[in-house]
Amino acid sequence: MKATELREMTDVELNKQLKDLKAELFNLRFQHAINQLDNPIRIDTVKKDIARVMTVLAEKNAKNA
Repeated sequence: MKATELREMTDVELNKQLKDLKAELFNLRFQHAINQLDNPIRIDTVKKDIARVMTVLAEKNAKNA
């Protein structure tokens, strides 16, 4: 997911995306713990996506303040 795509989203959509990504990360960590994870690199990708969403949310909040 690119930051430009995220900047076009509304705050509500970003918060939903963040919630979904955190749930996915939880499931990936659980699968990793029981050795059923097919692609361990996906964990890093999801972490970076979470960071991107949080950064865009912070940018939007800074503009509104």
